[in-house]
Amino acid sequence: MAPTQPVTLTSVLTCPVCQHAQAKQMPTDACQWFYECPSCHTVLKPLAGDCCVYCSYGSVPCPPIQAQGKGACGGG
Repeated sequence: MAPTQPVTLTSVLTCPVCQHAQAKQMPTDACQWFYECPSCHTVLKPLAGDCCVYCSYGSVPCPPIQAQGKGACGGG
């Protein structure tokens, strides 16, 4: 059996509008559906097929997806 990879709890969210990047602590028990960019105040929402803003705009996917071992949300 392969060893389990540790779950990363910090992700760098990058706003697609102004390119502002900020490290954020991700919740471990839920998906975050909205995030307001502190620079331009655009409210980010998940892209189609993603479960949360971390999977759409973050440097690493959210903890529930990491724990499932899938490369992306909605993957099989």
